[in-house]
Amino acid sequence: MRLKIAEHMVMSKRTSAHVTTIHRVDMTNVARTRERSKAAFQSSYGFSLTYLPFITRAAVAALRQYPLVNASLDGNNIVYHNEIHIGIAVALENGLIVPVIRHADEKNVLGLQRAIVDLAARARSRQLKPDEVQGGTFSITNFGSFGSLVGTPIINQPQVAILGVGTVDKTPVVIEDAIAIRSVCHLSLTFDHRLIDGALADQFMTKVKQVLEDWSEDVL
Repeated sequence: MRLKIAEHMVMSKRTSAHVTTIHRVDMTNVARTRERSKAAFQSSYGFSLTYLPFITRAAVAALRQYPLVNASLDGNNIVYHNEIHIGIAVALENGLIVPVIRHADEKNVLGLQRAIVDLAARARSRQLKPDEVQGGTFSITNFGSFGSLVGTPIINQPQVAILGVGTVDKTPVVIEDAIAIRSVCHLSLTFDHRLIDGALADQFMTKVKQVLEDWSEDVL
């Protein structure tokens, strides 16, 4: 597994012109929604409610608005994908694997959380089917679950971008010249500069940020 990961990572760095942009996101509205829902979520469905399905929903909204970030490169050709299939990196004892949530744009927060829990559990028990780790159009890696604030992930070829999720911390921030305690995380987008320019990457991240900061949708 380590040999395959090494080959894939080196090939990706050799293939793509990697650039990373990092945005600070106020997750307070999402944190409040999650806090209101997580006990009922656990009792109703048997698994916890994390931040990841909210972030995935925001990424889906941004991918719809900026389809080039959901594209891939085939030689000199740009391949646009009508479907949004999001790979979620799962840490294993001796490496990592990226199972794919197919048609992520058709799922709500509950559907995304259920898919994340299912894929992660089967990845760790080595029960994934080969087609469940193929065909992703965009990837997300949540290093924040291990306490990391910021990371610069490597693109999962042949995709052209990957979103990195830092930990959510309560942080003092200045809002209209007053100090407030807010739930804050840092999201990093590593993108292939052969296809995506910095302006587009930041427009994409601004959309992700806007969806999360303005979150008003109830989960249950």
